[in-house]
Amino acid sequence: MADSFADIRADIIADPANSDLGQLGFMPVYTASENARIMIVGQAPGRKAQHSNVPWNDMSGDTLRKWMGVDRETFYNPDIFALVPMDFYYPGKGNHGDNPPRKGFAEQWHPRLLKLMPNVDLIILVGLYAQKYYLGKKAGKNLTETVFSYHDYLPDYFPLVHPSPLNFRWRAVNPWFEKEIVPALYERVQRIINTGAQSGT
Repeated sequence: MADSFADIRADIIADPANSDLGQLGFMPVYTASENARIMIVGQAPGRKAQHSNVPWNDMSGDTLRKWMGVDRETFYNPDIFALVPMDFYYPGKGNHGDNPPRKGFAEQWHPRLLKLMPNVDLIILVGLYAQKYYLGKKAGKNLTETVFSYHDYLPDYFPLVHPSPLNFRWRAVNPWFEKEIVPALYERVQRIINTGAQSGT
């Protein structure tokens, strides 16, 4: 039988690796639609996003939306944006911020979701984990190099630093990001959205 979004979601919830989280009342936090034009791959939902079951429902999401020039209504329209992090559950608190997404999670679920989203024109890779997974050996030696060389990964991928307030020092010492990368992201996202609106998709 053909895969479906409902099948995938049910399989994620039923996976024994997620049973402890399910017993706590948590559900996988992501959105996807067959009509999605842009997929945003982040790290994992934060505590607030996990409890609200709304991805990017925090200050980081506010900043990301500002960079792309979209409001919340547009951002949460699954026919425009698929919000598919590297792990669909909050990984818990670590010594230096949240824990990383679980290994093997994206490998298990992302390919199945992407097969159902043939209209995705751009995958925005937010943070090092997403970049390592999707770019592999093509990624730079570190996040800064990868983000600086964003044009090398177009038209399929657009790597970004995480918009977390915790990254304010990185943004302060890399002013080229706000001057060059953010406008390029804005232009590409707006072009895709406007093209989709004109075509009626």
